[in-house]
Amino acid sequence: MKLGLVFGYSGSHIKVPMELILEAESLGYDSVFSAEAWGSDAVSPIAWILAQTKTIKAGTAIMQMAARTPSMTAMTAMTLDQLSGGRFILGIGPSGPQVAEGWYGEAYGRPLTRTREYIDIIRQIFKRERPLMHEGYHYQIPYMGAGSTGLGKPLKSILHGDPALPIYTGVATEKGAQTAAEVADGAFLVWANPNRYDLWSPAIERGFSKASNDKSLENFDVAPFVRAVMGPDIDACRQELKSGFALYIGGMGAREKNFYNDYAARLGYADAASEIQDLFLTGQKQQACEAVPDQLVDDCCLVGPEEHIKEQLVSWKEAGRRKEVGTMVISTAQPEVLRVVAENVL
Repeated sequence: MKLGLVFGYSGSHIKVPMELILEAESLGYDSVFSAEAWGSDAVSPIAWILAQTKTIKAGTAIMQMAARTPSMTAMTAMTLDQLSGGRFILGIGPSGPQVAEGWYGEAYGRPLTRTREYIDIIRQIFKRERPLMHEGYHYQIPYMGAGSTGLGKPLKSILHGDPALPIYTGVATEKGAQTAAEVADGAFLVWANPNRYDLWSPAIERGFSKASNDKSLENFDVAPFVRAVMGPDIDACRQELKSGFALYIGGMGAREKNFYNDYAARLGYADAASEIQDLFLTGQKQQACEAVPDQLVDDCCLVGPEEHIKEQLVSWKEAGRRKEVGTMVISTAQPEVLRVVAENVL
């Protein structure tokens, strides 16, 4: 099992935690990832990181597809990959309708269809087997629709991309997991219980069965984000993590379409998920945090004293041995957490 680090997106000011990233690199972490919502972008920090590191891979988790055409994403990926000596990982995802339509002004459309088309176009560009052509629901290349000049022509990338450059997708639903297993090289899970791969295995196996090449957990990376806070007071550590759960479960989407709320229910916390959402959407955000169950935090995070975290890591290592987790992507601001995880996993 490999280790990664994710540092997320910014608040009102962006700061890339280079000391933490360099510590992860020195400890043998495989990768580091940025994110984007509706503030700082995911790409600029990765360029900054790749320029200041030597061995660690760096990628986006995720670049929102509504923000960029697939051709632009392919250009960005190829450029960063070549400048870094092959250390870039491309992570993409549809985000949600509130962001796609409310921030980017783009129709959310059919997100899984968009994902398939997006990856197909990117892989065509990487391979350079022929000039780029695509006729799909979301993308038509060359574009010949309303407002076109009719002068568009198929083009082949000037830059020679690497067809093996890994593409991951962000996953929050079973259908998303199936699509990732079919057309991508890995999937980021927003959080996960290492003992509940059964929630994902049927969908992932369906995706493998539809893939154009031989796919299995040997060559597909299940990469959950694992939030971690270490300290002597386990309740205080849990509290630091509950605000993130409350935001995603309660407010990252409309009441009738919140993938993270649905996921929490599938993990066995349906009543809590409903209460968290009711509280969050009525402005009671602190109460929503308090409604996040301790057990949900313990199931999906590394939390509390060092000895407790070591005990939790046993389940993660077992999931790694079963290939059900390929990369633990740690989310923490504490270098001591990176050390404890590395010492007990690598």
